[in-house]
Amino acid sequence: MINQHSENFLNTQLENVPGEGYIFSWFDWFCLWYPPGWLIIFNRHWQHYHTDSDGWNWLEYGLFLIPGGFYLAMLSRWLRLGFRSPRKEVGEFNPKYQEAFRKEVLAPIVKYYFRGKLQQVENLPQTGPLIVAMNHAGMSFPWDFLTLGYLLSEARGWVLQPVASSVLFEHPWIIWWLPPKWSQVLGGVRAELDDFEAAIAPPTPTAIAQGKIILYAPEGIRGLVKGWRRRYQLEKFDVSFIKLSDRYQIPILPVVCIGSESLHPWAVNFKKLQRLVKLPFFPISPLMLALILFPSMGVWAMRTRLHYFIQPLEPAELHNHSNKGRKVTYRQAQQLREKLQIKINQLLK
Repeated sequence: MINQHSENFLNTQLENVPGEGYIFSWFDWFCLWYPPGWLIIFNRHWQHYHTDSDGWNWLEYGLFLIPGGFYLAMLSRWLRLGFRSPRKEVGEFNPKYQEAFRKEVLAPIVKYYFRGKLQQVENLPQTGPLIVAMNHAGMSFPWDFLTLGYLLSEARGWVLQPVASSVLFEHPWIIWWLPPKWSQVLGGVRAELDDFEAAIAPPTPTAIAQGKIILYAPEGIRGLVKGWRRRYQLEKFDVSFIKLSDRYQIPILPVVCIGSESLHPWAVNFKKLQRLVKLPFFPISPLMLALILFPSMGVWAMRTRLHYFIQPLEPAELHNHSNKGRKVTYRQAQQLREKLQIKINQLLK
């Protein structure tokens, strides 16, 4: 929860920008359809609203667009920063910046590239709080999460916070790719139990009325690293979201995503390289040749149709109140997994 002083300061940053906010220009449209340019869109939008002396400049953006140019851009930036990495900074969630990013950047990407769509909207409640649990896959940047967040915000006006791997906050590659604080300011929550609980636990009764919405992947990293051969085969669910749902009486909204497996098709996880570079996954596929030539494509994904099927709400309680032990929690998590697997199989047919 951000304090009032921090919220006022962050909101002032948006209000002080001249004009009507960020305009998705012809150059952004070019970057959208030229994969090495996606990283430019993210950074340009951030720099429109924030002073970032450590960020990329226009010369370096131009280098992104040529084969191997990203390495020259990194060298240029490293020299410009005085032989050091960009500063690591801790940010706080700013719903106003999330809204600006959603309307000014995510909107054209979701509508025209991923062609995202909500299905079975009659199952969508009007208000929170909720834990939105979705099958998360694709072995790529979490576009299935970002697209669902955009669609739910458009449908209900919700402010959502995705639970994300700690790598998206602090890995050296991410620090070079994305602006400092980017993930936190957009609402990212570290995929650690304490942070997850802090994000979802309402500190006051007022917070319950506000309706916290958390996006969560019950499969965890297992869903991402299973590879193309096991696409649409749900892995074992973690139990933390069941425990927190029961503890704070927050219902679970299951969502089935069809199309996410095609974000990075034909990929397998290379475990040795994954451990070497300390990433949660390291996909190997025919697309990796392009990534070597254009490392700025690390946030890109293949064009696909992301369709989200909203399932009926799961109650915010364990079925067996006489014994709320780990076995009961685990059993309920796996029962939900089996239910979603049946739905996925039906949809694929």
